[in-house]
Amino acid sequence: MPYYRSVGEVPRKRHTQFRQPDGSLYAEELMGQEGFSSDSSLLYHRYAPTAILAADEFTPPAFTRAPNLPLKPRHLRTHKLDAGSADPVLGRQYLLANDDVRIGYVLADRPSPLFRDATGDHCLYVEAGTLRVESPFGVLEAVAGDYVVIPTSTIHRLVPTGEQPVRLLAVEASGHIGPPKRYLSVRGQFLEHSPYCERDVRGPDTPLLVDGEEVEVLVRHRRGWTRYVYANHPFDVVGWDGHLYPWAFSIHDFEPITGRIHQPPPVHQTFQGPNFVICSFVPRKVDYHPDSIPVPYNHHNVDSDEMLFYTGGNYEARRGSGIEQGSISLHPSGFTHGPQPGAAERSIGADYFDELAVMVDTFRPLDLCDAARNCEDDGYAWTWARRG
Repeated sequence: MPYYRSVGEVPRKRHTQFRQPDGSLYAEELMGQEGFSSDSSLLYHRYAPTAILAADEFTPPAFTRAPNLPLKPRHLRTHKLDAGSADPVLGRQYLLANDDVRIGYVLADRPSPLFRDATGDHCLYVEAGTLRVESPFGVLEAVAGDYVVIPTSTIHRLVPTGEQPVRLLAVEASGHIGPPKRYLSVRGQFLEHSPYCERDVRGPDTPLLVDGEEVEVLVRHRRGWTRYVYANHPFDVVGWDGHLYPWAFSIHDFEPITGRIHQPPPVHQTFQGPNFVICSFVPRKVDYHPDSIPVPYNHHNVDSDEMLFYTGGNYEARRGSGIEQGSISLHPSGFTHGPQPGAAERSIGADYFDELAVMVDTFRPLDLCDAARNCEDDGYAWTWARRG
């Protein structure tokens, strides 16, 4: 994250003696990206963060992926995937994936194990319910509409906290997720034209100290999964400072960029990742040219697959196509897509759209995973011909 935070106790100078009440040294840990060349934080542990007692190969829940063949637009009804008790990590049902990103969905009612993903950052979107994100950096509380970005290799635990299960859309990258570079100054400050800024971003503000010995942590790495047993609980950090930490941002704090005529999807961009972007479509005033057509024009993004997760309101361009709360549409490159029949005419004269959606555009094709096949609306591709 592009701005500095200091939480808990840290010494005045980095890499200097910092002693515990018993006189022993706290264990300093540098957590940094791109080999000392990008964002980092310094954490001060009560115990050695390197002390493990066991390491075993771990087999996670399996899923398969296959190309989108025959090539066609898809409609996935994620609420059809509701199952029994699940945790927010191992219970994820993967829908779409390529070598850059995995997109999963889960309805979770119990805490996850301690988990570290060493393959890339996660961006979690809370569709419904409430969630506590615990990590060595502290606690983040998340509610419906929140994005939570968890940096690569952060040990964390996800805990549903409400009376009802939490619904999460999980975007798991093969690299790092952050604000679009065009919104940031050369020193990392949000610029005036950005649709959100530092005031909208939340990070942990107090240490989280948990006692415990022989604690299991699951780690996904680039060659598989491993179950470690740590000698002491990893949530033992008395203080940290830096630019790298889990953070949250509410979609409701995204300030839409509008214009006289229809604005293209880049104005909705919220994050960027390796070969993909994440965009937020929020309630907003729409086009005010006297001859404007507020819904999107037909478009063929020759380099992108477009996934749209519908999470509130009424998405005008898809009315009549069976889209509902929790729906996901996939419009692949190689297919021209646009508003449903009649949507353009219906939108003329509208001055406000009440819609909420999260979009992921990828620059490599998305494969379909098992869960996508299990919740697909098979008639969606034919709705433009009024035969869905």
